[in-house]
This record gives sequence, structure tokens and C-alpha cells, in this order.
Amino acid sequence: MSSLSRELVFLILQFLDEEKFKETVHKLEQESGFYFNMRYFEEMVTNGEWEEVEKYLSGFTKVDDNRYSMKIFFEIRKQKYLEALDKRDRAKAVEILVKDLKVFAAFNEELFKEITQLLTLENFSLNWQHQLCKNPRPNPDIKTLFVDHSCGGQPNGARAPSPVTNPLMGAVPKPGGFPPLGAHGPFQPAPPSLQTSLAGWMSNPSPVPHPSASAGPIGLAAPNNTAAILKRPRTPPTNNLALDYQTADSEHVLKRTRPFGMSEEVNNLPVNILPVAYAGHSHGQSSYSSDDLPKNFVMALNQGSAVKSMDFHPLQQILLLVGTNMGDIMVWELGSRERIALKNFKVWDLGACSMGLQASLANDYTASVNRVMWSPDGSLFGIAYSKHIVHIYSYHGGDDIKNHLEIEAHVGSVNDLAFSYPNKQLCVVTCGEDRVIKVWDAATGNKQFTFEGHEAPVYSVCPHHKENIQFIFSTATDGKIKAWLYDTMGSRVDYDAPGHSSTTMAYSADGTRLFSCGTNKEGESHLVEWNESEGAVKRRYTGLGKRSVGVVQFDTTKNRFLAAGDEFMVKFWDMDNVSLLTSIDADGGLPASPCIRFNKEGILMAVSTSDNSVKVLANSDGIRLLKTVENRTFDASRAASAAVVKAPSIPNFAAANPNPGTSMGNPAAPLPPMVGMQINDSRALADVKPRINEESMEKSRIWKAAEINEQSQCRSLRLPDNLTAMRVARLMYTNSGLAILALASNAVHKLWKWQRNDRTGKATASVAPQLWQPSSGILMTNDISDTNPEEAVPCFALSKNDSYVMSASGGKISLFNMMTFKTMTTFMPPPPAASFLAFHPQDNNIIAIGMEDSSIQIYNVRVDEVKTKLKGHQKRITGLAFSNTLNVLISSGADSQLCVWNTDGWDRQASKFLQIPPGRPTSPVSDTRVQFHVDQTHLLAVHESQIALYEAPKLDCLKQWFPRDANPITHATYSCDSQSIYVSFEDGSVGVLTAPALRLRCRISSAAYLPPNPSLRVYPLVIAAHPTEANQFALGLTDGAVHVLEPLESEGKWGTAPPAENGAGGAPSTSGAAGSEQQAQR
Repeated sequence: MSSLSRELVFLILQFLDEEKFKETVHKLEQESGFYFNMRYFEEMVTNGEWEEVEKYLSGFTKVDDNRYSMKIFFEIRKQKYLEALDKRDRAKAVEILVKDLKVFAAFNEELFKEITQLLTLENFSLNWQHQLCKNPRPNPDIKTLFVDHSCGGQPNGARAPSPVTNPLMGAVPKPGGFPPLGAHGPFQPAPPSLQTSLAGWMSNPSPVPHPSASAGPIGLAAPNNTAAILKRPRTPPTNNLALDYQTADSEHVLKRTRPFGMSEEVNNLPVNILPVAYAGHSHGQSSYSSDDLPKNFVMALNQGSAVKSMDFHPLQQILLLVGTNMGDIMVWELGSRERIALKNFKVWDLGACSMGLQASLANDYTASVNRVMWSPDGSLFGIAYSKHIVHIYSYHGGDDIKNHLEIEAHVGSVNDLAFSYPNKQLCVVTCGEDRVIKVWDAATGNKQFTFEGHEAPVYSVCPHHKENIQFIFSTATDGKIKAWLYDTMGSRVDYDAPGHSSTTMAYSADGTRLFSCGTNKEGESHLVEWNESEGAVKRRYTGLGKRSVGVVQFDTTKNRFLAAGDEFMVKFWDMDNVSLLTSIDADGGLPASPCIRFNKEGILMAVSTSDNSVKVLANSDGIRLLKTVENRTFDASRAASAAVVKAPSIPNFAAANPNPGTSMGNPAAPLPPMVGMQINDSRALADVKPRINEESMEKSRIWKAAEINEQSQCRSLRLPDNLTAMRVARLMYTNSGLAILALASNAVHKLWKWQRNDRTGKATASVAPQLWQPSSGILMTNDISDTNPEEAVPCFALSKNDSYVMSASGGKISLFNMMTFKTMTTFMPPPPAASFLAFHPQDNNIIAIGMEDSSIQIYNVRVDEVKTKLKGHQKRITGLAFSNTLNVLISSGADSQLCVWNTDGWDRQASKFLQIPPGRPTSPVSDTRVQFHVDQTHLLAVHESQIALYEAPKLDCLKQWFPRDANPITHATYSCDSQSIYVSFEDGSVGVLTAPALRLRCRISSAAYLPPNPSLRVYPLVIAAHPTEANQFALGLTDGAVHVLEPLESEGKWGTAPPAENGAGGAPSTSGAAGSEQQAQR
């Protein structure tokens, strides 16, 4: 059909919709196949109108188009069949079986036979309705339905009425233009609701409302934050009887030329519905071997007293937080092996404490640390002590740690602490000797919830979330497990831990598998995996000792391995195998039940020792990480004062807030959602040992920035390119680190991929990548109609899963499929043209679009509408950056202005112009780029005249750096760990600055990576940092070339860090104004 006819159909659809001809509208939608009305489709599914659902869907795809369409049709027809059985309409059920379901027999004959056998049952919900029995069936699938299951005291139960209506399947997610952030699996059904998950745990379920049946695996893998509950529940669940069509390749999606799904033939989808996310670029779990485990001894760090708990920073992989039985907490930087912070146990406001705590402290002013834990974004950490108190500190980088909250949380010992995120609010969950669990606001310290019901001291807590449901598991010393929602309804679960042991629980990193490990009074330890939906033990891992000393601690990593400290060793298991995988003694010296902790990537492990030390173990990746990390040197006087360990004494107390639970510092801004947490702890018997004698501090060294002037002094690689060479306007690494994407000034994208079978499998200057193109040979080329390439402002943004790139070069915005290079759609024709693009970090369907007319449009891809338009700049938008932590968008413009916008209401909170000193020449229109530090609070602003650091959201300028000789800056970016800033200049050189202090640590001249050519002036226009390798970056040059640079393997990093200035911590110093940094060590 011609483009004109197509437009005419849309006009007719619009007219019919406005005139309320609803049936005609939907009929035209179906027959034309131009517009899939997801709301109408959802409504029919919700109402159980399966005939109409299938009829409407048939206008867009057929059963045999591909595996995805086959799965959708199977779910619809299966539901019709089950409802007919539920109504006892056998004739109708047989008709559906023969006419509708028979077609699927060729693909899964066994499943078809089982479905047929359901006709023989009088009540095919028999098994599921008895799932709450004391000994429920382990797998309530179709096969188990054919065996009668009787409860105690009920002879048969075959005709018993179903007491509960449970969800039949998952939830119908709403459609979306892009896959949800982080979605990498093909065809993802929505997770079941919490009450379904917990139902199997309830031997005596609480009288809570049960959800109605909901339709599920019809899910289109769109954002699954909403669920459509069926209004006419028919049948109990059948545990996903669907044919397993989930192994389909990501390319095999709907093949008909319809705007439904990612059609192979559709190049220009209407904006009304961008491709539904069959995000199938992941092909199962990565393959790991025991060689991937961190088993190599790297270092030992003396703590001075017995280690009780440890936790690695969630973002900065080499920061380790340690708590001891003497109440000391320490932060170690493993790269430099330096202890960058030490805090002794000290009550901040003794007068505000209860009389019981004051009396306890008067007798013995010491307290053991029971738990240390970082918040999900690493901006806070919490300490649970053995005496009443919880301390929350705020962390600002380096050794900058401030008191944040002091809470008298429990009577007696505070046994555990964790962070959670109910109702979009960061909270601290604590439990204690007083048998109570409490939830506190992490910003203010106000108590939010109190959960009572345990009959013994509560030993541990494990907050988690399923879809948008937040809950907490708790365990007590009597072996009881309970689960709580954030309400006043009481516990939803009352279950016994294996062996009635003191138990900790932890989820795998992806939040899909639940494990527990505990030790009872007889010393028997139990490490198990749970079946959440039934409250039953799924696996019991073997290999733990029978006479453990203390409670065995465990941890998980890489969604694949379990580790536990037992019998003076660290033992490892594959999650899918109950047998012991391997064990190590870490070169000896471990206690009977050592405390253990993996870092987030699972490449490092900390293990406590019997001589009050922590041993750090690493795999090959961990060793490489430690070698490449910056070796920071701190001011001797400050470091020495931080290192001195004082004997316990009653200190003088500074004035503090009068009530426990109130903020001891500035309240934190809203913090990001909770990620899956892992539980780790050490509750061995307390043993007081002499404190460590501190090593003498290193004296300040004479320091000079490194100069790299020859190609032999670093590793550089020009990426191969047989396409037309045009200046590189935009450059970025993919999020996986396996590829580099460039946008040239002629609107053509170039993608270089490193092969996974190469030496590293990641981008590297040691191995040349392949300039990648699909077999079709097409290029990703932006629309440039009616634009002057020289005047156009290219921009692009990459989706989180590297599946799509949104791009513009002065014309319409294009959406490309990164796998096929096909144009999925184009929209927003100029004027005005887009000048900067950024995906919303929490919703891939929301895009912030900076425009040449100085406005910012917040565009909803899913509904094809501009949600709001922000105005505050005078010239075109040149930079956009979201902060998940602060819930703000920072914009920058060619007017040298920065603006802060609240992402909840899109109000402007603050604005500030760059401070450009007089006498420095600048272009009348000069780009300003912005980028957030990994802490999501500090902001990097890049202008041709300067590098500046700000603190959001108030935009306080912390420090500025100006290049010498007024050499214009062309671009700059943070390294992936935000410890360095890479800066490119118009003379072709690159500077490496230390991020907090803005001190030059290394200068790389153009001769180090470019061949000599005096007749040609070549320099970098853009610079991009590798997403995981902190010392690798790429340059996009004016001659169209892309170069990757790394330090020599023998060096491991770009120069050495300069000595810290007095008063300078890890965070940017407020004393560093423009004048103090104008020496600009270039």
C-alpha cells in the first residue's frame, strides 16, 4: 500500500475514534494491520473474550509465522480449553482440543497428550488446591494432577471445593516501545505476584485477600510493572503448561509486514507502536568453570581484632568495608592496600540514649559489630552493633565519611541490618534480640514499620522484591522463618529452617533464586536452595561439616556459585549441583567458620583469618583489576590520624540531635531502587585480642606527571575501516564493552566488534576488532534530507541492553536495530532538529531530547507523544545527564548554562552559568557536556575552556581546571570508575586528570598514537571510556579514524596519582576554586 493510502487510513482511524465508532475503529485496525491497539487488546484479555482476542490478533500475525506468535496463540487457546473444562462443558473442551490445540501436537506431542488427559479428571484443579498442605507436591504440573492427593483428616479430597482462587498464569504486561532496562532474555513472562510466591510457605496462611486469576505468558516482554487481573477467574493455575517456545532466536520475530513486534520486513514502523521487546539477544547463562572462582591469595590486611562482617562497595569494586568484634569499622582500598577510613565504636549522643543503654555502656563501653552493609548505590553504609545502636554513615568518595544517622533501634543486640526500597523510599531494615524487626527511613531515621511475631531473637533479615511487591524474610534463633509485607497485617509465612538452625537467607545476584545457610546448636549446618512458590527445599547441598564451630557464613556470586566458610576452609558449590565443587584453605590460617564475602563481579573474595586479618583472594580478572587500579597516596598527617587506634575509653560527646533516629548530618536525597541483596555475616564467639600496631606511614614522595611521547610508551590501535572516512562526530562503547559505535559527520554509523573467542573477549588495543555489518550489507544511516551536513549536530543514545540506537544528524530521529542495522522507525522531523538524546534510566520508553531551539522535549515512545517541554536555555542543548539517585535531569547548552530539572514533575530546581574567567577567549557558541560521577551526585561539566566539577542538585561549583596556553578542550569523559577524567585537546594531545582533585597525572601527546604527518592537522573530536576497564579509552578523530589507547601491561595505569592536597578527601574539594587550579599542570 502506498504511503498516501497509509496516511489516509490513519486519518480515517483518527476520525472514527473521535466520533466514537469503536467497533468500526477496531475492525479497521485489524483489517489494515497498520495499528495494533494494545489497550483494546488488554481489555479483551482482561475480560476473557478469547474468541475476539484471537480474531483481532490474527490481523497482525498468524499461528505459524514464528515461535513467538505460536506461543501467544497457544496460550489463548489453552485458556479457552481450561475454562471449558472448569465449566464442565466437555463437548466444548473436546472441540477446542481438536480444532484449536491439535495444531500444536506436532511441536510437543507429550504436552498435547497431557492436555488431552485433563478430560478424564473430575476436578483438574485437585493438586493445586491442596498446595497448602503440610506435604505439598513438589511440582504441581499437569502430570501430578492425575494422582489424588489427600490432606490429613480428609479421605480423598477429589471433590473438595477449591478454597483459593490463585493466579492462573503471570501478568499481562503493558506494551512498550523498547525492552525494559536490563531485559536480555527472550520472551519474558511477568513474575508471579508475591502472594502466589508466598502461598506455598503458609501452613497456616494469614487471612489476606487472594488475587484473582490473571492471564500471563501472553506477555510481550514489555515493561512488566503493571498487571491486568482477569475479571472472570476460571481455573486454578497449571504451572505454565505452555509449549517451550522461549528458545527462539532473537531474529525470529513476527515476519508479516505488520507494525506488531520487530518485523523483519518493516523498515518504517508507525511511531504509534515501536517494536515490542522480544529482547532475545542473550543466549542462556554464561559458562563458568571453577577456574573463574577467586582462589588465588593476593594480600592480607590486619584488622587488629576479630572480623565479624564485611561488604564490598556495590560500584567501586575494590573498596572493602570491615567490622570487628571491638566495634571498629574500616574501609580499605585494595588497589593500594591502604586503610582509608577507621571509625571506633562511639555513641554520638549519649544523653539521647535510653537508661538501659546508658547503664550497659557504663559497665562496658564496647560493642561488637554484628553487620556492616553498603546501600545499593554505595552512598551510605550501615553498622549494626551488639548494643542497641545502629549507625548510618554517608560516603562521598576517598576517605570522606560523615555521620548520618544514629538510631537506638532495639533493646539489646542489633543482630542484622539491610537496605530496602519500599514505596520508592530507601529504608534500613533491622532486627534484634528483642524479637522485633523494624524499618527506618534512611534519610531521616524515622521509624516506618515494626513487625512483631517471632518468639525468639531475630537473627537475620533478607529484604527482596518480586515485580513491584516489596517484602522481607526474617529468621530467628529458634529456626523459624517468617515473611512480611510493608503493612500491619502480620507475617505471611511461618516455616521451619532446615535443622531449626540460626539461618541467613540470600538471593542470587539476579534475584531469581533463594538460598539459606544455617547452623543449629548441635553444630549441624544446612545449605539449601528454596522453591519460593511452595516453601519447600529444592536442593540440599552436601559437603558441610557435622560439627561446625559458630554459624557457617555463606555468599553467592555470578548467579552460578555458592561459597561457605566451614572447617577452616572456603567451600564452593555450583548452584545446580548439590555436590561440593571444590574447597581451598587460602594458604592456611583460617578460623573454623571464617567470614566470607564476594565483590559484586565475583572476581574478588574477602576471607577472615584467625589472626585478626582479612585475606583477599582473586581470580585472573581480579588480579588484573588490582594491578590497574590507581595507587592513591594520602596526606600523611591526615592518614596517620585516621590510622591511630585508640584504647576504649568514654569520650567527650559533641552536641547532636536530641532524639535517636534523627539525622546526625544532612539528610540524604532520595536514593535509587533496591537491587537484589546478598546476605553475609559473621557471628563467631567474641574474642578480645590485642590491637594492631600501625605500620609507619609512607613519606610524601616527589611527584611529577607522566609524559607519553612515543608509540612504544603505550598500547594504541587504529580500528580497521574500509568505509568512507569522515570526521567522527560521536563515539561510545557498547554497555557490554565488546564493541565501539561511531557516528560520522556524513550520518553513517560504524560498529566495531571484538570477537568473543579472542584473548580477552572484550575491547582491547592488543587485538584488532572487525568492522561489523549484517549480511544484507546495509548501513545505519541517519535521515539528512534538507540538512547541511556541516551545520548538523549529530547525536545518539544506546539502549541499556545494546539492542537499539536512537540517532539523529540534523534530520528526523531514527531508531535502529543494532543486530540487523534496520531502521525500525523515524520521527520528529525538523525544525527544530534534535541536538542531544538520552534514555531515561528507569524507563527505556522515555527519552529526553535536546533541541536546536534550546528546548528539551520529554518524549514517550510508547504512546508517541511529547510528555512535556522544558524551557530554560537560550541556545541549543548540548548535553543531558540523568541521576537515578537524585531523580533529576541536568541539561547543558551552548549558552554555557547548566539547569537542574526534577524528573517527577519536570520543574526546574536550579540553574547556573559556567564561571569563565575574563581574558580567556572562547567561541561565541561552544558546546558544554555534562556527565554524572558513579556516585550520581557529583557532576562533570566539559567546556572548551575548562573542566569543572559540581555537586548536584544545587550546582555548587567544587573545582575548576583550565588548560595551559588556552589550548581548547575538544571533549572529556569520566573513566568507568570515575577516578580519572580523560581530556582531549585541539593540539591532538590527551590529558588524564585525577577526578577528585583535578590534578594532571599523565599527558599523552599525539605522537604516541598518530604517525607523523606534518601536512595534516589531526586531533580528537570525541573521547569515550571503556565501561569496565578503567584505563582504556577510545578517540574519534577529525580524519575519521578511531583509536583505542591503553597503558603498557607492565605499567597497568596512566602515570601515578599526585599527592593529595591538605584537606582534600576523595570527594571534590570546595576549596578548589578557579584561581587555585589555574596552574593547570599541562
